[in-house]
Amino acid sequence: METAPFDDRYLEQICKVIGDTNTGLTGADIGRYLDDIGLDDVSPGSTKWARLYVALQASQTESGSGKDVIRFIEHAMNPVNYWRSPEHFATKQGELNRVLSFCGYRLEDDGHVVLIKPTKTLGEAQQRATSLDDLLESRNAHPDVLKVCKPELVVDNYYHAVLEAAKSINTKIKAKSGFTEDASKLAGRAFGGNTPEFVINAFVMESQWSEQIGFLNLLQGVFSAFRNPVAHEPKGEWPLDEQDALDILSLISYLHRRLDKAIKNSDNKTRS
Repeated sequence: METAPFDDRYLEQICKVIGDTNTGLTGADIGRYLDDIGLDDVSPGSTKWARLYVALQASQTESGSGKDVIRFIEHAMNPVNYWRSPEHFATKQGELNRVLSFCGYRLEDDGHVVLIKPTKTLGEAQQRATSLDDLLESRNAHPDVLKVCKPELVVDNYYHAVLEAAKSINTKIKAKSGFTEDASKLAGRAFGGNTPEFVINAFVMESQWSEQIGFLNLLQGVFSAFRNPVAHEPKGEWPLDEQDALDILSLISYLHRRLDKAIKNSDNKTRS
């Protein structure tokens, strides 16, 4: 696949994300990664982002291609480099994707850059986010769900907004319980078993036990279907349209409300 050179404006913004003073790669990382992919570090004395920009711009000028820009991004954003700080990976991924979307690319959770339909304007992404936000507000969606209505999350499709909403459930259960497990295991420990740690009702009658089990199944179903930790295989291009996203986010909103009201099973109520 031929890769057209990146416009200088976009290349500069890409380099500013990767070489950000506070959150970007170190100078040593930039030098090492350039060497790893066989590019000359032609301006080692420059600031980090400018140093990277000069090197990648020189490569594009010589080759007439943007392939080395893609190669550097994928090398620098290999998830294994972030195994100690997956949240940092997610932050940088989001920042890069805001720029890459205008070039017709997206950085996936597995660290590979894929082609997408280019975003033409900031307004296009903002319009999608605003529409989703308005529709969710009309349904009185939970505030933690409304937070995911951001242009950078719906720039291509709505999958990443759903993903972030699913992650927010995981975050809330961890904060509420203090448990360290993740996703389905976390939900199972907090709400599962004959003597659950947390209950969503009085947990006395058979119907209430059934409701508790159903709630746990919903949590685990959302995690299995939508929550995609950085270290796991990505789901790929899911064709989520606005209606699908709205329905899923409404379910997640319901789960958030039940989580807010869940209480610790201090009486150790047990299902007999």
